[in-house]
Amino acid sequence: MANLKELSKSPEHLTGGHRLCAGCGAGIVVRQALMAAGDTPIVVTSATGCLEVSTTVFPYSAWRDSFFHSAFENSAATCSGIEAAYRSLKAQGKIRDDIRFIAFGGDGGTYDIGLQSLSGAMERGHRMLYICYNNEAYMNTGIQRSGATPRGAHTTTAPAGKVRQGKEQNKKDLTQIMIAHDIPYVAQAYVGNWNDFITKVQKALAVDGPSFINVLTPCRLGWIYKPEDTMELTRLAVETCIWPSFEVENSVYKINVVPKEKKPVIEFLKLQGRFKHLFKPDNAHILEAIQKNVDEKWSLLQRKATSGCQA
Repeated sequence: MANLKELSKSPEHLTGGHRLCAGCGAGIVVRQALMAAGDTPIVVTSATGCLEVSTTVFPYSAWRDSFFHSAFENSAATCSGIEAAYRSLKAQGKIRDDIRFIAFGGDGGTYDIGLQSLSGAMERGHRMLYICYNNEAYMNTGIQRSGATPRGAHTTTAPAGKVRQGKEQNKKDLTQIMIAHDIPYVAQAYVGNWNDFITKVQKALAVDGPSFINVLTPCRLGWIYKPEDTMELTRLAVETCIWPSFEVENSVYKINVVPKEKKPVIEFLKLQGRFKHLFKPDNAHILEAIQKNVDEKWSLLQRKATSGCQA
C-alpha cells in the first residue's frame, strides 16, 4: 500500500493556478498519479479535453514534467511513439535516465474516438500507463453522451424529455476490454480513496509492459452536484457497486474494496441532477433495470475474484 509519509515528500508535479473547475476530479487524479511516481522522471501525454485545455492556457502550463498535447483521439499513440523513441535512444547510450510514461485521456478520447490507438498501444506492448479520467460524457465539448455514459443519464445528445429518458443503453465496459488485451496490469479506481488509487498507479508504473487504470472522476457540471461532494460521490459509487474497485494483475482478479453493506443504486443516483428524471413514478422501471444490471455485474466480478479467475 502507498506510504503517506513517503508521499508527503514527493515533489509537486502539477502546479496550482490551473483552470479546472472547483470540485473537478481530473486535477485530483493527475496530482495523485504523479505523486505516486515520486522522483522518477515522467513524460506525460494528454488528449484534448478538460484536463488539457485547463492546464495549458497559452502561454502558461501547470505541468512541471515533460508534457505533450495530442489530438482528441491519439494520446496513447503519441505516448507509445515517445516511449519507442526513448527505448531506441537508451539502447544507443544517448539517454541514461529511467523514464516512465503516462498518457491521460477522458472517456470520450478513450472509450470512443481514442479506442483504436489505445488498443494498438496495449497490443504492441509499450511500457506505458494509460489513465482514463472517466467523467462519463464529453464534458469539454458540451456534455454529449459517450460510450461511458451510464443508462438513464441526461446529456445534451441523449436528453431526458417526452420521447426518451436520458441515455437508453448501458455503458461500455472498457476495463474488461483492456483485460482482454492480456496486458500485465489493469485496474478500476476512484478519486475518493487516495490510497487505493496511488497504490494502483505505483503497481502500474512498476510493471514491464503496458498498464491501464480506469478512474471514476466526477464532473460537477455534467453530473450536476455540489462541488464539495466529489469524493463522497465516488465512494457511493463503490458502496453501491456501480463502480467496483478492483485490479487484474497478471490475469488474476482481485476486488480491492468490498462494501461492508451494499447500498442500493438510488443512493448514488439521487445526488446528481443528471438522474433526477428517473425518480418520476413512470421511470421506476429504469431504476429497476439499472439495479439489476449492477447486481449481475457485481456477482460476476465476485465469482471471478473468488475463484482466482484467469482473465
